[in-house]
Amino acid sequence: MAASSVLFCNPLSALRRRPTAVSAAGFPRPLTVATPLPRSVFLRPGLRSSTNLLLRSSSPPRTSIRDVDSPADEPPPVGEDSALFQLENQKLSSWLYFSVILGVVLFLLNLLWIDNSTGYGKAFVDSLSAVFDSHEVVMLMLILVFATVHSGLASLREAGEKVVGERAFRVLFAGLSLPLAVSTVVYFINHRYDGTQLWQLQSVSGLHEVLWLSNFISFFFLYPSTFNLLEVAAVDKPKMHLWESGIMRITRHPQVMWCVAHTVWIGNSVALAASVGLIAHHLFGVWNGDRRLAARHGEAFEAVKERTSVVPFAAILDGRQKLPKDYYKEFLRLPYLTITAVTLGAYFAHPLMQASSYGLHW
Repeated sequence: MAASSVLFCNPLSALRRRPTAVSAAGFPRPLTVATPLPRSVFLRPGLRSSTNLLLRSSSPPRTSIRDVDSPADEPPPVGEDSALFQLENQKLSSWLYFSVILGVVLFLLNLLWIDNSTGYGKAFVDSLSAVFDSHEVVMLMLILVFATVHSGLASLREAGEKVVGERAFRVLFAGLSLPLAVSTVVYFINHRYDGTQLWQLQSVSGLHEVLWLSNFISFFFLYPSTFNLLEVAAVDKPKMHLWESGIMRITRHPQVMWCVAHTVWIGNSVALAASVGLIAHHLFGVWNGDRRLAARHGEAFEAVKERTSVVPFAAILDGRQKLPKDYYKEFLRLPYLTITAVTLGAYFAHPLMQASSYGLHW
C-alpha cells in the first residue's frame, strides 16, 4: 500500500501543498510533504487567529486523494499495484548482489543436496522409499514434508522476523524449502509414468494444445510476490504485501491450473497423487494466507477480500470487482514478459530437465 506522508507544518501548509500524483491504475503515489512557512508566522498571536479564520472561511474542505480520483461507483484501492517494475527505481548494485546470491545458492544447493556424491537429497528420497513401497505414497509424503515446512515457516513468519529479522528469516525459509521442492519435482519427473494408468487421453485431437495453453496461463497466475526477486533473495527487506491489481482481480490464490493440466495429460495414479497433494496444499494456503494477511493488514485486507474472490472470476461475475477498461495494461509489464520467456524456455528445455532428473536416480 502506498504510504502517505504525514504533514508536520503550520496551519497555512494546506495552502501551499503540492499536487498529488496518481498512477494510471488508480493506485496513489506517496504524498509530497508540504513546505513549511517561516517561523515568524508563529510569533504574533493576532496573525495566528487571522490564519485560523482564513482557513475556516476560504479554504475548501480537506479531501483525500481517493475522494478526488476514485469513481463514485467504485471503492478506492487500498492494496498495492502488483507486478509493477519501475526501471528508474532499480539499483545496479542490488541486481549485482542478487546475481552473486543466486550463484552461491545454486552452488550450495548442488553441493549439499543435488550431487549424489556430496549431497543429502538422494538419502532423503531413499529414506522415504524404504518406508513406503508405493510411488503414490512416496509422492504424497514428499509433498506433505514440503508443505509442512513451507507453510509452517510461513505461519511462523511474524514471530520469527521479530527474533532474527526479516532477511535472516527469509534465508532460513528459502534454505529449507528449496531443497525439498527440488526433491519433489525430481521424484515426480522420474516416476510420473510408474503408477497405474487410469485414463488415456493423449490421442484426443487438440487436447495437447488446450492443456499446453492452460499450463502456460497457469504461470501468469503466479502469486505477485514471486516477481519481487530482490525480496525473495533478501537483497531488499522482505515484506508481506497486500496486492490488489493484476491477477488479484481474478483470483486471490492463483496456483491450481498446473496440477490439473498435467494430471489430465498423464492420466495415472502417480500424477493424480501429486495433483491431490498439491491442490490440498494450495487449499490450506488459501486459508492460511488470508489469515496471515488479515492479521497483518486488518481492515485493509477485509476491503480487498470484499471485492476479490478465491474462485477465479467469481467477484467479477457477481459485480464485486469491476475490471478497468485498460485492465490488459496491468499485464504489459516486465515481470510478465519475463514469465513468458521463462515459461517458453522451460517448455523447450523439458528434455534437458528430464535427462538431468533421470541421472540422479532418485
